[in-house]
Amino acid sequence: MRNIEEIQLIVKENPAVMLYFSAPTCNVCHALKPKLLEAIGKNFEKFKIISIDISTSQEIAAYFSVFAIPTVLIFLDGREFLRKSRYMSVDEVIREIKRPYEIMMS
Repeated sequence: MRNIEEIQLIVKENPAVMLYFSAPTCNVCHALKPKLLEAIGKNFEKFKIISIDISTSQEIAAYFSVFAIPTVLIFLDGREFLRKSRYMSVDEVIREIKRPYEIMMS
C-alpha cells in the first residue's frame, strides 16, 4: 500500500500519472477499471497508473479531495490536468488526454 508521500513523488518524477480511486463495493469501478487501464496502456505508453482503494486509504482520498468513486485524476508534468468522477466514458477520458499528452511527449 502506498502513502501520500510516495504518490507525491511518483507524480513529481513521472511525466504522466493516473490515480484511479475505487472501492471493493463499487460495481461501476470494477467494470470501468480494466477498460480504462487497457485504453491508457494502448494509447499512452509513458503513463504511470496507481490504483487507490479508498476503503483502506481514506487519508489519501481526503488529501486529493476525492469524495465519490470511481474518480480518475490525471497529472501531466506534476500538475493535476483532469479530474473525472462517477459518470465517465473511457473514450471521453482518452480524448481529453490525447492532445496535451502528445504535445508533452513530442
